[in-house]
Amino acid sequence: MTKPLLSRLTSRGHATIPVEVRKALKLAAGDRVAFELNGGKVSLRKADMLDRAFLQLAETAFEEWNSPEDEAAFRDL
Repeated sequence: MTKPLLSRLTSRGHATIPVEVRKALKLAAGDRVAFELNGGKVSLRKADMLDRAFLQLAETAFEEWNSPEDEAAFRDL
């Protein structure tokens, strides 16, 4: 069994991806990642082109909800 790789969650929900994981997934600054939930567990992978296309569409579609007021209202969700 391998040793778990740990990270601490900030009050804003941010966590650092351990260097071993970044190297294994060949992640660099600015890369997108995808989280997949399955039975109370989560998998992390580098987002592929289809994931990025969906995210770009979603960001455009929901741009009107991307204000400092919305951030403040939904920060604790």
